[in-house]
Amino acid sequence: MTELSSAWWRSAAIYQVYIRSFADGNGDGIGDLAGVRSKLDHLADLGVDAIWFTPWYPSPMDDGGYDVADFRDIEPLFGTLAEAEELIAEAHQRGIRVIIDIVPNHCSDEHRWFQAALAAGPGSLERQRFWFRPGRGPGGSEPPNNWKSRFGGPAWTRVEDGEWYLHLYSSRQPDFNWDNADIRAEFEDVLRFWFDRGVDGFRIDVADGLVKDPALPDVAEGDETPFSDQEGLHEIYRSWRKIADSYAGERVLVGEMWLPDMSRAARYLRRDELHSAFNFDFLVCPWDVSRFRDVISRTLRAHDEVGAPAAWVLSNHDVTRHVTRYGRSGDTGFSFADRLHGSPVSLSLGTRRARAAALLTLALPGGVYVYQGEELGLWEVEDLPSELRQDPVWARTDGADPGRDGCRVPLPWSGFGAPFGFGAGTPWLPQPASWAEYTASAEAADPASMLSLYRDGLRIRAEQPALGAGALEWLSLGDGVLAFTREPGFTFALNFSASPVPLPAAEILLASGPVTTEIPTDTAVWLRS
Repeated sequence: MTELSSAWWRSAAIYQVYIRSFADGNGDGIGDLAGVRSKLDHLADLGVDAIWFTPWYPSPMDDGGYDVADFRDIEPLFGTLAEAEELIAEAHQRGIRVIIDIVPNHCSDEHRWFQAALAAGPGSLERQRFWFRPGRGPGGSEPPNNWKSRFGGPAWTRVEDGEWYLHLYSSRQPDFNWDNADIRAEFEDVLRFWFDRGVDGFRIDVADGLVKDPALPDVAEGDETPFSDQEGLHEIYRSWRKIADSYAGERVLVGEMWLPDMSRAARYLRRDELHSAFNFDFLVCPWDVSRFRDVISRTLRAHDEVGAPAAWVLSNHDVTRHVTRYGRSGDTGFSFADRLHGSPVSLSLGTRRARAAALLTLALPGGVYVYQGEELGLWEVEDLPSELRQDPVWARTDGADPGRDGCRVPLPWSGFGAPFGFGAGTPWLPQPASWAEYTASAEAADPASMLSLYRDGLRIRAEQPALGAGALEWLSLGDGVLAFTREPGFTFALNFSASPVPLPAAEILLASGPVTTEIPTDTAVWLRS
């Protein structure tokens, strides 16, 4: 077995696998564990240190698996628990760790505890595991408060006996009540169940949202204070950290927290809480030199205060792919409030910027995440037929929000037409015909492809002592140029300006595009002095 070094998480390159769309091993059109196992060599050749799997638990799939019916088993569409254990072992043999999603904010309405709560009725111990409340208004016909679901519509659904239950997401995802001791004990046991099976860590879904203000007050538009970033969260994560630390091999906890204040998010990264958290300020940043420099500076400063590494990410299964975002002529950032679906996009511009952004993330201090297909340069598929869309956001907003299916289209592996080697059956979402030039097989044979860029970047990143964890020092190379140095002997430069800028005198390690004596617009270079 390849040696897995200590404190790996401080500089790890972690690849996100959205199982339904990665590779289909049994021909039913849906990705599965057999498909993942068949592509482990792709990930080893790419050079990643770990895989993060989105939920693989039994689920009705109302929200792509984030509606969990059983936290201790594998969704039959994906495979079996025995297959998951084999996958973990096979990944470890390649020197790749395994991180899995845990979803502690809510469960599926098919979870045994929620079904028991429905059967038990008002005032029961079973209902105390969730947020059941009587309604307001005549006959309790109005929700207990004015909270809105993050998927659109109200955050409350009424059951037959007249009570309402809270769900910050789909109505099929009832929120757990973390004031209840059963919930705390259950999830501590779930952590141990998977640690005992060899997983190396957990990505914590909605990590900021578990604890709610028990008063359930009404809120002003946009105010999430009563159900986000509550102080009681820190006690939960300290207990989880003790469990992680009790296992050998540096098991890690990674938080998903969309918080407006980076210094507040960093508080969860103190040495007795979570190990790291995604940097979403970086992900949503528009293509602008001053904005990028500001968010990088703020990130490093906030993380340094608590001794934690930053975790850089450009795309994931919830957001518009960055090739599309960066290819827009107007707003190149990201917002859940307006995905800018259908805005004009130049894929050539978006791809050029995405290549430069890849070298930027790989050069920054800390860890980095790569979302599946990012290494192929895939873009958001915005013309999916309405009848094939499965994201509950699409349904709950009556089509006003296209949802997240466009970044979840199954990957192209080989061949010249669909299903592009994804599997033997028809994929659950259709792939663009133009992806024939973007298959992993085609790009592996092209030294100028996005896949080759990622392979080269990850290889050099692992070889260079200046890269990974550490610090940076900003370097002035003129207006419109984002540049910094890292010791020993590494220089990064990205030209955001409209004109070429002089290339510093040094050895070129890697460039996102052709360079001569100048760095063209939207091009990044790695230099060694």
